[in-house]
Amino acid sequence: MVRNSVRVTRFAILAVVLMFLLYKLSSSSVDISGMVSNRTKPDLNEFKTEVEETKDTVVDTAKEVANDVKEGAKKAADSAAKVVDNAAAKVISPADYDRENATFVTLARNSDLWELVGSIRQVEDRFNHKYAYDWVFLNDAEFSDEFKKVTTAMCSGKTHYGKIGEEHWGFPDFIDQERAARTREEMRQKQVIYGDSIPYRHMCRYESGFFWRHPIMNQFKYYWRVEPSIKLHCDVKYDVFKYMRENKKSYGFTISLFEYGATIETLWKTTKEYMHQFPQNVHPNNLMKFISDDNGETYNKCHFWSNFEVADLDLWRGEAYSSYFDFLDHAGGFFYERWGDAPVHSIGAALFADKDSIHYFEDIGYFHNPFNNCPTTEKMRLDGRCMCQASDNFSWHSYSCTGKFFDAQGMTRPEGWESQKN
Repeated sequence: MVRNSVRVTRFAILAVVLMFLLYKLSSSSVDISGMVSNRTKPDLNEFKTEVEETKDTVVDTAKEVANDVKEGAKKAADSAAKVVDNAAAKVISPADYDRENATFVTLARNSDLWELVGSIRQVEDRFNHKYAYDWVFLNDAEFSDEFKKVTTAMCSGKTHYGKIGEEHWGFPDFIDQERAARTREEMRQKQVIYGDSIPYRHMCRYESGFFWRHPIMNQFKYYWRVEPSIKLHCDVKYDVFKYMRENKKSYGFTISLFEYGATIETLWKTTKEYMHQFPQNVHPNNLMKFISDDNGETYNKCHFWSNFEVADLDLWRGEAYSSYFDFLDHAGGFFYERWGDAPVHSIGAALFADKDSIHYFEDIGYFHNPFNNCPTTEKMRLDGRCMCQASDNFSWHSYSCTGKFFDAQGMTRPEGWESQKN
C-alpha cells in the first residue's frame, strides 16, 4: 500500500514541476517581448540568467517536495510496521494460548481412519489451528500404529488413545439375550434403520452412559464430539469452549430433529417412571417444552443430533443424569428396543440442566449426512466465510425441531427463517 502511494506521489511531483516550469517560461516570454518592444536588441544574457535562476528554483522546489515525500513515506512505512508489529504481538501462538480444560472426543475404529481424517482437517482448518485443543480417540479395540501416526500428524493438540473396557461394550448380565435377538429380527423385517445391528446398540449405550467415565476423560471439563465424514461450513472465529464457560452453558447443538418412533417405544414411559421416583432431580427451570407438547404427558420425539455436541461433562457426571442413565440401562431398552444416545442425551439435558444453559450454535455451519446447519442470515454466512447456501439449511424444515427450541426458550427466530422452510 505504501509503495503504491509513493508511486502516485512521484507522478504528482513530476506534474507539478512541469506546470511550474511552463508557467515560468510563459512569464519569461512576456517579459522578453516587453524588452524587445522597448529595446532595439534583446538582452540574451539577461534572458539566459533568468532561465537558469528559474531552473534552479524548480530543482530546489522539486528536491524539497521529494524530501517531504520521502519523509512522509518513511513515516507511513514506520506506522505500517508498528501496526503489523502490534497485530503480531496480539496473535498468540497455539502453544502459548490459555486453553480451557477441554478436548475433542471421537469414537472410531481403525477402519474409520480416512473418513475421520477429513473431519479432523475440517475442524483444524476452521477452528482448532488457532487453539490446539487435545483430541481423545476411543475404540473397543486397540488402535493401529497407522491410526495413531496419521491422526497425531493431523491434530494440532495432544492426542490421546483409549481402549473401551469390555464391561462398557457388550451385553450386561441382566439382558435376556433371546428377547434381544427377537427384537433385532423384528426390526430387521420392519427395515428399521440399524434395527438388527448389535454394534450400533453397543455404541448408543456407550455414548449414552460411559464415554465420559473413561479414565482419559477424567482430566477434562468440556468436550466437543466429532464423527467421521462431517464438515464445518464456516470459520469459527472464537473459542467455543471459552464461550461455554464464560456464558455458563452446559450443552450446545447445531441440528435437532424427530427420532424414529419405532426405536424408542418405551423410552418416555421409562423416563416418566424415573421422574416419579426421583422428582427432586428434575431442574426447576427445565426445557420440558422442547421435548413434550403436553407438559410431559408424552414425548414429541424431538432431540438434539448428538453427532455434534459441545457439553460440560459435569452435566453427565452429576447425580441426576448418572442415576437416570443407570435407570434406563437396567430397563434394557438399548437392547430390547434400539434407544439412541441422541434422545437419551437430549431428554437428560432438557430435564436436568437449566434451560438457559442449553445453546444453539447457529453460526457453526455443520454437515452430517444428510442434514446441514447453515447460518440463517446472510451476514452470518459472509462473516463466517461459509461454504453453504441458505437453501441448504435444515433448521427450519418441518422435520427439524429447532423451531420448537426457539419457541420453548422464548427466543425470536432469525430474520429470513420463513424463506428457508421446505
